[in-house]
Amino acid sequence: MSDKYDVIVIGGGPGGYVAAIRAAQLGYKTACIEKRINKQGKPALGGTCLNVGCIPSKALLDSSWKYHEAEEAFADHGIKVGKLDLDVKAMQERKDKVVLQLTGGVASLFQANKVTWLQGTGQLKANKQVVFTPNEGGDEQTLEADNVILAAGSVPVEIPPAEVDQKIIVDSTGALEFDSVPKKLGVIGAGVIGLELGSVWSRLGSQVTVLEAVDTFLPAVDKQIAKESQKLFTKQGLDIKLGARVTATKKNKNSVRVTYTDKDGEHEETFDRLIVAVGRRPYTEGLLSQDAGVTLDERNFIYVDNQCRTDVPGVYAIGDLVRGPALAHKAIEEGVMVAEVIAGEHTQVNYDAVPGVIYTHPEVAWVGKTEEEVKESGEPYKVGAVPFAANGRALAAGEAAGLVKFVVDEKTDRVLGMHVLGPQASELIQQGVVAMEFGASIEDLQLMVFGHPSLSETVHEAALATDYKAIHVAQRRRKK
Repeated sequence: MSDKYDVIVIGGGPGGYVAAIRAAQLGYKTACIEKRINKQGKPALGGTCLNVGCIPSKALLDSSWKYHEAEEAFADHGIKVGKLDLDVKAMQERKDKVVLQLTGGVASLFQANKVTWLQGTGQLKANKQVVFTPNEGGDEQTLEADNVILAAGSVPVEIPPAEVDQKIIVDSTGALEFDSVPKKLGVIGAGVIGLELGSVWSRLGSQVTVLEAVDTFLPAVDKQIAKESQKLFTKQGLDIKLGARVTATKKNKNSVRVTYTDKDGEHEETFDRLIVAVGRRPYTEGLLSQDAGVTLDERNFIYVDNQCRTDVPGVYAIGDLVRGPALAHKAIEEGVMVAEVIAGEHTQVNYDAVPGVIYTHPEVAWVGKTEEEVKESGEPYKVGAVPFAANGRALAAGEAAGLVKFVVDEKTDRVLGMHVLGPQASELIQQGVVAMEFGASIEDLQLMVFGHPSLSETVHEAALATDYKAIHVAQRRRKK
């Protein structure tokens, strides 16, 4: 094994493996250090996202939705299925198969691009030296690189009142591995992860209670979208308690008693399982030696500039280690950007056009500014919002809940934000991303021809609605 590389990437998650592949494509001798051992006991690339995050959770979300449709919606279509039988083991096996296919695919891409995969841990020292410790327990090796990319990702935040044991009290990883459906399930945290995992087990039959310490539901989401989302999720059976701060837990053999406080005082509730989903934090343990020279901020994020340079020339940090949302696609684009910056190109991620998605059903997705943010700025703006109930394709599919909303600069006509609650929101939001990336005016979207019947027509109608031109909904002019 060589001890000198052009680029060393520490971390093989979405940001890290993409950075390594792009650097190799640009002609650099590249190594990627990744320590993960998967549940089959073998080394695995892909990080949290592919192994215990985005991908397995989507597999279970899709499986659970199919079960829900068979149980609740097939009859509306004239399809009779009789009594359903749920095989959680088969569902989990399918999820694992999807994960293995994708993580194996990354390993194949490394081979194809001649990226060296070093299986173990890496620590950055002074002068861009990296100490590599192999998984199998061999001797440490000191590697040198012209450029180092830190991409170690994040781990779930732990809270003292609910210590995770991955049996009764679990984090997001443990919540993907239940071998049966809990009768009563508690979820601490009504964020993206809590809502997605809660909805999986709710569809499969769990009675789910979500305890959220903050008084506002989805505070980072446009208020109109958040309010409608809360109504829909409550109607689906999620018992969402806001302003509910967990103060203690007591485990029994097969259950856990949770104590929480809210505006009405102290309460207790017993659950068969409890998921702790209160966010994620940067994983920097053992990543940096004291003489590495890399600066951390007060929240333990690595300080970087707009092109992900740290304070040490030739050392970069990306993804969940740095400022901004902890999103795989943000990490991916930062990985590409850094590899190209190393090559002397002037790539820049447009952080104003990074979409967010919650893969509940219906999905929630957004890009750009919320109406509240624009209103607070004092700049004149206009909005257009149209429900999916006015869309023929959505009605035909039985997916009429939700809406599409645009927030637009009234002076320049530029799209400032797009917000979607509804079917395929994760796909529809990309139309807003493209519009913002190209600096489109809302009139550009108004003048485009959208296929009929399609869900995208709601995007068109919402664009028209900003100027009171919507055809398929009745509009009242907003008072100034």
